[in-house]
Amino acid sequence: MVRPLPGLIIGGPTASGKTEVALAIAEACGGEIVGADAFQLYEGLPILTAQPSAEQQSRAPHHLVGNCALHESMDVSRYVQLAQESLRDITHRGRVPILVGGTGLYIRSLLFGLAQGLPGPDPALRQELESQPLALLQEKLRALDPLSAAQMDLLNPRRVIRALEVCLVSGRPFSSFKHSTAWNAPPIGVWIRPARPELRERIATRTRQMFEQGVEEEVRMALPKLGPTASQVIGLRPVAARIEGRCSLEEASEAMQLATRQYAKRQETWFAKESALQAVTPGDAVETALRFLRHSVC
Repeated sequence: MVRPLPGLIIGGPTASGKTEVALAIAEACGGEIVGADAFQLYEGLPILTAQPSAEQQSRAPHHLVGNCALHESMDVSRYVQLAQESLRDITHRGRVPILVGGTGLYIRSLLFGLAQGLPGPDPALRQELESQPLALLQEKLRALDPLSAAQMDLLNPRRVIRALEVCLVSGRPFSSFKHSTAWNAPPIGVWIRPARPELRERIATRTRQMFEQGVEEEVRMALPKLGPTASQVIGLRPVAARIEGRCSLEEASEAMQLATRQYAKRQETWFAKESALQAVTPGDAVETALRFLRHSVC
């Protein structure tokens, strides 16, 4: 079966304005939005994960946003399966699937497929690895697979744990499982790249709004239900510290902004290497993306 592809991709770092760009395009061409965000998949944390609001979701159908329970684990293989089902359904109904999100690995795996021969998850081993400090996991990965350690975002526990899991289960370096990364076609989407001061201000504004909208109560309700993937949501730890009285509101907000800026920087590094996407400023994103669609499906 041919692997289904989105009609358009909109990527970029957190707080870059992807949601409104995607909605403008969906409204212009009869599109439906498929999420490509590792954390917006989860229900129960709409504020912290910056999910599209109810009003925004009323403007265009959304898929893979807020439909996974907090205790569920998620990995790229399962995401690809879910996303392909959504893409097929949308295309079959004559609509335009628009893939939107900031998780570059999910987007790349949809485009190029998963590496062949990768072992499936080992729940017992994964639980053991998740109990260990990140620094120790990084050290183990450097010893078992120096190439992956050099190329991977070592601050992302999920990626480090998965790489170690593959090394230990297969007896081979994670980096030895290769799939094509060459994109021999024009870009089929954009990634939004705001100027650094603009992105910093966007992150500060969003963080302030999250606290105003009640993110503390949201996290308080979610904490007992979190599984290993949802527990890695950006900003969760500072909010939890605020709830537990270990820091002030100002300290929690600053820590949350710092974590988000660091995450955004890693996302930008990833998207800068993605040849399937063209970098655009926020102001040019809608026009450029619509031009791609005019030459393809719209």
